[in-house]
Amino acid sequence: MHIHILGVCGTFMGGIAAIARQRGHSVTGCDANVYPPMSTQLQALGIELTTGYDASQLQGVAKGADIFVVGNAISRGNDLLEAILDAGRHYTSGPQWLAENELCDKWVLAVAGTHGKTTASALLARILDHAGLNPGFLIGGVPIDFGVSARVTDSIFFVIEADEYDTAFFDKRSKFVHYRPSTAILNNLEYDHADIFPDLAAIETQFHHLVRTVPHRGRLIVNGGEASLQRVLARGCWSEVEYFGSPKSSPAGSETERAGPPGAHWSIAADGTIELGGARQCVLSPFPLIGGHNRHNALAAIAAARHVGVSVEDSVRALAQFRGIKRRLEVRGTVNGVTLYDDFAHHPTAITATLVALRANVGSARILAVLEPRSNTMKLGAMKARLAESLRAADRIFCYAPANLGWDAAQVLAPLGERASVHGDLPKLIDAVAHEVRRGDQLIIMSNGGFGGIQDKLLSRLAN
Repeated sequence: MHIHILGVCGTFMGGIAAIARQRGHSVTGCDANVYPPMSTQLQALGIELTTGYDASQLQGVAKGADIFVVGNAISRGNDLLEAILDAGRHYTSGPQWLAENELCDKWVLAVAGTHGKTTASALLARILDHAGLNPGFLIGGVPIDFGVSARVTDSIFFVIEADEYDTAFFDKRSKFVHYRPSTAILNNLEYDHADIFPDLAAIETQFHHLVRTVPHRGRLIVNGGEASLQRVLARGCWSEVEYFGSPKSSPAGSETERAGPPGAHWSIAADGTIELGGARQCVLSPFPLIGGHNRHNALAAIAAARHVGVSVEDSVRALAQFRGIKRRLEVRGTVNGVTLYDDFAHHPTAITATLVALRANVGSARILAVLEPRSNTMKLGAMKARLAESLRAADRIFCYAPANLGWDAAQVLAPLGERASVHGDLPKLIDAVAHEVRRGDQLIIMSNGGFGGIQDKLLSRLAN
């Protein structure tokens, strides 16, 4: 079968392409924004990429396509989509294709939440793989242990990052309603995706749709410190529930955690000590990822793995050698005494967690944060009131604010004083960072996009 994918370089749709290719299908795709790591993953799989959405693809690379899989970034008015509709060609969404072709008869382990989905999914896949369960998976990033964001196997188990973003132009439900998991992690829940959700209550409704799909024999692994998730479960729950403690039970920015909310089944201390029902299990140590938020992600993954028979001890052994995920506080290089990190943080909560973790890890070293407020939520300004506070753990802040940002970044970051500067031109931003940086600095790039390849450009400047 020939599958042509619209929006193929998105993290989810790139995973769909990888899975379809592994199943022996002929796969082509197109996208307006092509950048690593997804572009390199697709090229390594031999998937032909076309830049743009010109309707001529119907007479060219996609002429013989049996089905078009349409990413949720594709809207009505897109030239290729309009041509597909006018021609009456067969199309579907990525989540629906996955559900119908891969997830039937699988024990799906889904990881949902505003933050930490990619990390917790990768940790869970690592645990199951180490235990010999050989899971399939689709993750919104590239775990270094596996080298790919998605794979299919003959195993009954499949780990999926369960995104709450909408499914497609014709299906405005969250992606995760298609997955029907037997094990579901509800990691956290706060307001995001301001382009499609009017308020937090609307997102809570989608999370309850997910809860409704978990069977009676299934299990929900729920962050007990989140009032929003308690409201979701209060609407109705028909499955077994286990709670786990949350770093949010600590003061903001603290690296010391309490045992968790009252009645929590699972908890983890700052030294990695794990308890279940108040009984000590073992210690998550060594653990390569830094920060309380990552201990939280690991605890959720350990609890989910236990549902399919993996002991806590085996999970901890698996995570001791976890190698991380591309673009999740990934060290891209150390040049002339400067360490450069690449991170996906783009929501104030994620920015705070990343910088607090880095500060605890590097001590008094200077942290230079380079931020691109690129997500739709950020572009709409829905989170701008929290942005300055989220960056306080950094010594210097450089913000990229192109003309289409839609709000005054300089005014928003004014509370940070001279520590923050705003740049509308990418080359000038790179010049400013290169001029400021010095030996011993920790330089972190934060964006959910390609950011004009700034990581490699800065590494090159540092080398000179």
